[in-house]
Amino acid sequence: MTGPSQRTAERSGEPSAGRDAPRGTGAGWSRRVIGPFTLRHLVVALIVLVGAAALLALLGTPIASPREPTPQTPGSGFFQIDEPTEGLSVGQLAPELEGTADGGTVGLEDLDGQPLRLADLRGHPVWLSFFATWCPPCQEETPVLRDAWERYGPDGLRMIAVSVQETTATDVAAWAQTYDLSYPIGFDATSAVFHTYQGFGLPTHVFIDAEGIIREVRHGPLDREQAAAIVEPLLASSGSASGGSLAAGQDAARPDVGVGG
Repeated sequence: MTGPSQRTAERSGEPSAGRDAPRGTGAGWSRRVIGPFTLRHLVVALIVLVGAAALLALLGTPIASPREPTPQTPGSGFFQIDEPTEGLSVGQLAPELEGTADGGTVGLEDLDGQPLRLADLRGHPVWLSFFATWCPPCQEETPVLRDAWERYGPDGLRMIAVSVQETTATDVAAWAQTYDLSYPIGFDATSAVFHTYQGFGLPTHVFIDAEGIIREVRHGPLDREQAAAIVEPLLASSGSASGGSLAAGQDAARPDVGVGG
């Protein structure tokens, strides 16, 4: 028989089920790897870092590729740059080429800094053309203005092109040289004159008779036929007669120049 003391000794020699059993998978995750950090800590930290990197990459990726800017092409029509206004009326006395800027009155000057005044042109019909070198419709109709000046200037027409929203007069002068323009060009540095004439887009044309009265206002580019239909009656009413129509004469003289309507 086995006594109590013997059974106690035998029990004390038996392996402990919890303490001495072989370590399983859970025990491996709990093993310290670096300092106080276990393998479980390192794996969780790695998962967090990978997730954070993926989130940052997602946030930094644009939803769609940015669109390339689409420049406006010549012939697209009136280039609106401000809210439409009623503007000056036909039959109204044309205001002088001046306006208000920084609390003072500023007059229009040409590209050489010389003043341009309507009062000095009284007795002649005047074509005012507000334009910008960066404006595609203005570029489109530039040959029309050049041809009209060459055709009707000797008959008494006076033309002033007014550049609006430009950087420097030097830039406008270079542009005029490119197009071989000889008519006067005013540099409206502050757009004061443009505002006096209540313009809101480019090109804007104002036709004034020999007495200084506005006879026509047009928004948008003109072709040769449209220009001739306005200019020739103005010349006739002022006592000057054109030697031929702009449309016929200049088409023959410049067959290589194409202008859209």
